[in-house]
Amino acid sequence: MVLNFNFSDNHKLISKAARDFAVGELAQDAVLRDQKKIWPESQIKQMAELGFMGMMVSQKWDGGGLDTISYCIAMEEISKVDASASVIMSVNNSLVCYLIERFGSNFQKEKYLKKLATGNMLGAFSLSEPQSGSDASNMRTVAKKIENGYQLKGTKNWVTNGHSSDIVLVFALTSPELGSKGISCFIVEKKFPGFSVGKPEEKLGIRSSDTTELYFDDVV
Repeated sequence: MVLNFNFSDNHKLISKAARDFAVGELAQDAVLRDQKKIWPESQIKQMAELGFMGMMVSQKWDGGGLDTISYCIAMEEISKVDASASVIMSVNNSLVCYLIERFGSNFQKEKYLKKLATGNMLGAFSLSEPQSGSDASNMRTVAKKIENGYQLKGTKNWVTNGHSSDIVLVFALTSPELGSKGISCFIVEKKFPGFSVGKPEEKLGIRSSDTTELYFDDVV
C-alpha cells in the first residue's frame, strides 16, 4: 500500500488563503506590534472572518468543520509571519474550542462555543501555577462546592490571552484527596466578581499576544 502525503485540493486552498492573509495583512506591522506589545485586534477579527478561529469546530456549532491537517496548515502559514497571531489562534482553537466541544454540555456549547468559533468571543486556558508550573498534580487552586455551584480560589500563571480573552478555562481541585484525579475544569467569564488579571509578563518575543497572571478570589 502506497501512502499519499500530498495535500488535497482543499488543503492547498486553505494553505493559499492563510499565506495570502499572513503576507498581505499580518506582515505589514508584525515587527512593530511585537516591539510595542500591541495586541493585533483588527488582524484577529479578520482571522475570525476567514474562519481561522474555530477551524475544527463542527459546523453544528458554527465552526469550520475542518480536519486537523487543515488547521495545522493554516497555523504553519500564519506562524511563519506572526507568531503572536498564531499563538492567539492556537489557544482559541486547540485548547479552548476543542475542550468545550469535546467535554462541555450543549448549554455551554450554545452559549460559548459558537461565539468562540466565529470570533465573537476569545478564550484562554489556565493550568499552570507559580509553584508547580504545568505539573497539574501539584496545583493549589481549589473549587469548593457551594449551593448552586462552586467557589474558585487560587492563582494561575503564564496565561496566553489572559488579558484579552472573554472567558477562561480554569483547572482546579474539587477533590484534593484524589490528587490528579480530583481536578475539574470550569468556564469563568471575565465579568465574574472576584476575577482579576495581573500584570503582563515581560517576554523576549511573541509580545503582541498577552501573557498574564490570573487571580480567582472566591469566584462563584
